[in-house]
Amino acid sequence: MNISRVRKSIGIFFISIACLLTIYIALFVFSKPSNYREWRVDQAVLATSIISGDNITINNVRNFRYTTETEFTVDYNDREYQLSDLLSVDYIVEPFAGMGAAHTFVSFGFGNGEYIAISVEARRQPNEEYSPFVGILPSYELMYVIADERDVINLRANFRKNDVFLYPVQATIVEKRTLFTDMLERANKLAEEPEFYHTLFSSCSVNIARHVNKIAPNSIPWDIRLIAPKNSDEIAYELGLIDNSATLDELRQKYKINERAQKLAYDEDFSFKIRNSGV
Repeated sequence: MNISRVRKSIGIFFISIACLLTIYIALFVFSKPSNYREWRVDQAVLATSIISGDNITINNVRNFRYTTETEFTVDYNDREYQLSDLLSVDYIVEPFAGMGAAHTFVSFGFGNGEYIAISVEARRQPNEEYSPFVGILPSYELMYVIADERDVINLRANFRKNDVFLYPVQATIVEKRTLFTDMLERANKLAEEPEFYHTLFSSCSVNIARHVNKIAPNSIPWDIRLIAPKNSDEIAYELGLIDNSATLDELRQKYKINERAQKLAYDEDFSFKIRNSGV
């Protein structure tokens, strides 16, 4: 074995890694996130809110009606809620093909039967597709889509044809309401100070976990399943954040809502019925 040649190869390897790391850091230093680009139609409008004591006004709630995944009636509206009327939170997992890939989001239920979903997403420009590998670079901005629950669930269950699991979150009323306002405040901040999405450090599941840990410190430890969140329901199950009264496989069967969502589509009682299999 030629020792000098081996040493030279190792040296070249580490120099290459250092150069790549320098380029990577430089991309983040010199790239600036912006809210002022041409965006995909479904991500063009940022929602913001006004929180005044018990009263909450959310502007630009997305409420699209889809005919296909890419064809829809554009509709945004403003909604008013009382925080004291917030009763429930659900954790929703949408697995899709490839290496543990999934999208996760949360939905908040109120006493009047309305459900508002908050979905942390990579904001994309027209004709730009999502890639977790591209998401490691400063390529996508981060956005919080705030939408009528029927919008985000119908899109995934009925038009993308992905599995959708809806798990009731086990938390106190105070924790549920604090989670809601904390996510709204984060959406407001992003409207003023844009940030980049990052597959490893600022994705859908990572941001949800960060919100939970802000309310209840150290509730969710770091876990690879946050980065590849197809099995992030395992984390919630193990930590008792969702129902764990049966096996996880049994709960996945119980809380998979595709069949109900496909039958109900735009039923006026959509949100109630997808949660009640006997209805």
